Amino acid sequence: MFVFAQQPSLANQFVAELRDVSVQKDRLRFRRNLERLGELMAYEISKTMPFHNVAIQTPLGIAHTQLLRQQPVLATILRAGLPFHQGFANYFDGAENAFAGAYRGYAPGEHDEFEIAMDYIVGPDLSGKTLILCDPMLATGRSLEKVYHAMLRYGIPAQTHIAAVLASPEGVRHVQEQLPQCHLWLGAIDDHLNEHFYIVPGLGDAGDLAFGAKV
Repeated sequence: MFVFAQQPSLANQFVAELRDVSVQKDRLRFRRNLERLGELMAYEISKTMPFHNVAIQTPLGIAHTQLLRQQPVLATILRAGLPFHQGFANYFDGAENAFAGAYRGYAPGEHDEFEIAMDYIVGPDLSGKTLILCDPMLATGRSLEKVYHAMLRYGIPAQTHIAAVLASPEGVRHVQEQLPQCHLWLGAIDDHLNEHFYIVPGLGDAGDLAFGAKV
């Protein structure tokens, strides 16, 4: 598990701005900070992926370097994950992409218990590839678990990375117990989940802050 907040870096500035209620009023900046964190995580994850040696013809000779052997598949959960996903796509610019529509399904008048509802999923062949599943908030971990298992209908990836901006200790434990084969990349781990299963201190509702409140 890699946690950016455990070391000094610009990632801490981006996370701080995402949390700050005065900065959150600027939706464009909120989305851009999610995007920038996706870019930083893409760079770090790339260091763990397989590369191969290639020779590049320049105007004056041959340059030898190492390039990714294969681009990953980038997956996210609509809608909050879109800016975060875009950051990964900026760096893995030849990647294939997968999307899922998953959300908390509450019974009328109930907000203490919920089931993960999923009504949309699309993706490419995952067989033998690297899957990067990104979602800004790792709260209970149940939506990421459900989306990951749903993605397996497209094939078994060679390795899977799960990336989140903020996580709760409970969500981290859930993912480590239920998806031990997945590598975790986190901006920060917060204190706890509240009675409504929201991360504290967290940052609020990432989807609403990025795109506007739901009706």
